[in-house]
Amino acid sequence: MGKTLSAHENVGTGADKMPSPMSELSPTPVNTSHDITKKQIRLGSLLLKGGVFVSIGIAIISTFYLIGYILVQGVPNLTPELFSLQYTSENASLVPALVNTIVMTLCSLLIACPVGIFAAVYLTQYAPVRSRFVHIVQIAAETLTGIPSIVYGLFGMLMFVTFFGWGYSLLAGVFTLAIMILPLIMRASEEALLAVDPTFREASFGLGAGKTRTIFKVLLPAASGGVLSGIILAVGRIVGETAALIFTAGTVAQVATSAFSSARTLSVHMYALSSEGLFVKQAYATAVVLLVLVIAINAVSALISKKLANTGGSNEE
Repeated sequence: MGKTLSAHENVGTGADKMPSPMSELSPTPVNTSHDITKKQIRLGSLLLKGGVFVSIGIAIISTFYLIGYILVQGVPNLTPELFSLQYTSENASLVPALVNTIVMTLCSLLIACPVGIFAAVYLTQYAPVRSRFVHIVQIAAETLTGIPSIVYGLFGMLMFVTFFGWGYSLLAGVFTLAIMILPLIMRASEEALLAVDPTFREASFGLGAGKTRTIFKVLLPAASGGVLSGIILAVGRIVGETAALIFTAGTVAQVATSAFSSARTLSVHMYALSSEGLFVKQAYATAVVLLVLVIAINAVSALISKKLANTGGSNEE
C-alpha cells in the first residue's frame, strides 16, 4: 500500500513537472528598463544638441550686433579730418595712433615670438618628458595667460618706467606687451608641436636628419598653423590693449619719434576720446578703423597660413 502511494506521488510529481499548454501560451514578461535608458540617453542628446545650437546662435547674434552697432555709429563719422597727419584738439586725428599701433605690434612680436616658439621647442623636444620643471612652466604659463592686463600695466610701470628709468615710452609699452603675450604664444606653439604626428619625426631620423634639422625642417612647418593661430590671438590682444599701455606707453597723441617717446595706440586713443566726452563720435569712428585693422590682420594671417600649408604639402610630395 505504501509503495502504491509512493508511486502515485511520483506520478503526480512528474505531472507537475510537465509543461502545460497554458504556460506556453502565456506572454513572457518584458524588461522595460533598457528602453527607459535609451529614451533618457536620446532625451539628453537632444537637450545637449539644443543647448549647443542656442549657444552658437547667441554668439553669432551678439557678434553681428556689436559689429553692426559699431559700423552704424562710426561710419557716418569717418571724416577726412580724422585722417590728418597731425593730431590737434580740433580734428582728433587717429593717424598717429594708428602708426604707433602698427609699430608697437611689430616690435612686441619680434621680441615675444622667438622666445615663445623656442621655449615651446625646448619643452617638447629637449626637456625630459613629464618632468617637474616642464609641469611648473606649463602651470606658470597658464596662470600668466589669465592675469588681467592691469596687473601687467602695474608691473611694467614699476619695472620699465620706474626701475629702468625709461619713463612713459614706446619701449616700455613694447616690453610690457611682449611679456603679456609671451605665455599665449608659448602655450599655442607647444600644443601645435605636440599635435604633430610622431611618425614625421621618426621618418626624418630614419632618413638621417639630425634633431635640429628635424625641428626646423619638419616639425615647425607641420605645426605652423597652430603657431600662427597663437600669434593671431596675441596680435588681437595687443591691438585691443588699453590698461597696460596707459601705465607704460602714456597717452601722447603724436607719432613716436624715438623708442623713449610717449605714444598712444588706437585703443588708448579711443578710450581717451570717449572719456573726455568731447569727441564721442570720433571715438566710434576710431572703433571702425580698429575693427577693420583687426579683420585685415586676420585675413593676412589666414593667407600666410594657407600658403605655408600648401608649401608643406608640395614638399611632402
